[in-house]
Amino acid sequence: MSETGLLRIGELSRRTGVSPELLRAWERRYALLRPTRSAGGLRLYSHDDLERVQSMQRHLAEGLAAAEAAALAAQLDAPAEDVSRPPAEARQELGTALSAFDEQRAHEIVDGLLAATTLDTTLSAVILPYLHELGDRWEGGDASIAEEHFASSVLRGRLLGLARGWGRGLGAGIVLACAPGEQHDLGLIAFGLALRSRGWRIAYLGADTPFESILDASRSWDPRFVVVSAVTSDRFETSADQLRGLAQRRSLCLGGAGATKGVARVDALLLAGDPIEEAERLTALAQNDDE
Repeated sequence: MSETGLLRIGELSRRTGVSPELLRAWERRYALLRPTRSAGGLRLYSHDDLERVQSMQRHLAEGLAAAEAAALAAQLDAPAEDVSRPPAEARQELGTALSAFDEQRAHEIVDGLLAATTLDTTLSAVILPYLHELGDRWEGGDASIAEEHFASSVLRGRLLGLARGWGRGLGAGIVLACAPGEQHDLGLIAFGLALRSRGWRIAYLGADTPFESILDASRSWDPRFVVVSAVTSDRFETSADQLRGLAQRRSLCLGGAGATKGVARVDALLLAGDPIEEAERLTALAQNDDE
């Protein structure tokens, strides 16, 4: 404890039971903590930081995703007029707008989210869970094909608008492509946006990408990784030979829900989790390789 009542990260960790590494991750990913600096450059955390960490722990214990828990915890010290809507409420409003084929309202909701929180949180706490819920409703017959196509089209256009220029910069390059026959690309776009915010340069090849195109891009661009995505493992199984050949030439990652353990018996890193968390993991892996 400092003379001014501020906490060093070790003391904050002791009081909350959260490791310093995880506290730093929450600060970096979700802006949950807002430290000041001592004269010697040490991070110092306030009582408000302590309360936000404790609030996030309570929300996590209730079963909320980390991004949603952080968004709620961050509201503790916000002025009343600036308090963001809970992510679940924003998801419901977005779903209502898209179900009514109200594109303008859907964009207004996304605009409000981006103004109030980070892109990572908007993706992981609102847009991606909404798409998962929409898929479940479609499979259950509660959403029409027209609604699913309309919602996907609106959100794809919005995300690709945010992606403009994501191939520029000085960071490491990465090629992103859906496996041949795979049409679901929104998760991959979200993954690319999360990577871009962490300094990567993105070459995005889109849905249903022939392996010849993936190989051409990997030769021309010399990426650090090549990521091939699919929502079902059969897309990988039917392309097992091509994937094994690609893995011999490049550092290959298999992404999406189809990237299950042992799929296609390919020497590849599996990225089957939340796109934001996987972007963080791949970035950390690249940084460790560089050290």
